[in-house]
Amino acid sequence: MLNRRHIRIKVMQTIYAFNGTESDDIKKDERFLLQSLDSMYDLYLVILALLIETHKRAEDHLNKSQKKFLATQEEKNPNAKFVNNAVLQSLRNNQELLEEIESRKLNCWYLDFEYVEIIFKAIVDSDLYKEYMASTTSSFKEDKELVVDIFSEIIAPNEKLYDYFEDKKITWVDDLPIVNTSILKLLKKVKKDSPESYFTPDLYKDLDDRDFAVDLLEKTLLNVSKYNADIAKKTKNWDTERIASLDAVLLQMAICEFQKFPSIPVKVTINEYLEIAKEYSTPKSSIFINGILDKIVKEYTAEDKLNKIGRGLM
Repeated sequence: MLNRRHIRIKVMQTIYAFNGTESDDIKKDERFLLQSLDSMYDLYLVILALLIETHKRAEDHLNKSQKKFLATQEEKNPNAKFVNNAVLQSLRNNQELLEEIESRKLNCWYLDFEYVEIIFKAIVDSDLYKEYMASTTSSFKEDKELVVDIFSEIIAPNEKLYDYFEDKKITWVDDLPIVNTSILKLLKKVKKDSPESYFTPDLYKDLDDRDFAVDLLEKTLLNVSKYNADIAKKTKNWDTERIASLDAVLLQMAICEFQKFPSIPVKVTINEYLEIAKEYSTPKSSIFINGILDKIVKEYTAEDKLNKIGRGLM
């Protein structure tokens, strides 16, 4: 589920949280990082559980309408297209997903049902829903497009949900963009015959990614002073206090990759940290970081300090 950029972001947040110091207890920082990464998976499951509970709410609404004592003809024969939505049905009937949610005790919506109600009402009142229900066609493609649109336009940007997640776990606020992007990608690529395991992906693509997270954290923290010295040489005209704290962390991590991760190409490292800077730091940070890293790479190349082999030479 996580890619290397996501991992770099979580390492950045961890180092920033510990003020970029050479910690006396690296293992404590490592535990914090791994717990923070695992917490992202909890958030992922909580959001999918919300989709499931919203679908249940729709079915309950339909059933109650049919059983009204003075039900109208429309209520007696309601439009069940949303309840029969193939993607929502596959989520709701996915035993692997349900067991994972249950085992982690993450189905919090039965206690906080008002948020299910908020999302359900927002969906029913939306033009997306009305157009979908008015359509006489029915296909998996149409069902998927509706769920994708509902997620991207109603659930992901919902401010009340944002506040709810912030109250539940403060780190979830930083995780929301990453988790929402991951869910959206899964929804866009789901197929009619996708296996049950499709919605319970591994947190890491492989063990190498988990090791990368731990190694990047440890090797950056253990060499902060050395990396700061290299940065200082390239920023002589800058007061260190004028360099954004987050920019300093990103530079430290990039230099660490130059020196300690021989299989990662220099261009990949630079591009990754420039993109992270654009999203998380100041408007001019990416330009500043690019300039400093360019100078450092030229120096390391001239002094044969770039430790790159194999794919890292690309």
